[in-house]
Amino acid sequence: MIKGSCLCGDIRYATEAEPQGASMCHCGQCRRQSGGVWSSAFVPEADLTITGPVSWFAASDSAKRGFCARCGSFLFWKANDEDTISFSLGSVDGPTGLRLTKHIFVADKGDYYDIADDAPHKD
Repeated sequence: MIKGSCLCGDIRYATEAEPQGASMCHCGQCRRQSGGVWSSAFVPEADLTITGPVSWFAASDSAKRGFCARCGSFLFWKANDEDTISFSLGSVDGPTGLRLTKHIFVADKGDYYDIADDAPHKD
């Protein structure tokens, strides 16, 4: 089981599903909201239990971002047309047991860092 929470603990989540697609997102929206690269994995939305007052922000016409209004932690990303939900790997309690599978939106990455691993890149 994977469990996690926001910084203040107002929002908690848990899943027994096997997370998929562990990735690092380099898009401008993730960089602005997280202050850097955002790492996440996804599970079927029905398999993620969330407790607490998630605030949702429609960052585009195709997806929304879930965060804690109290502490500001960016926890979730949800595409409008998918039945999965991504959760922040940085918010997981303890080890995840996951390995990075890819870097996404690399064409939009910040100019102040390099990607130094061998995971596949997707522009």
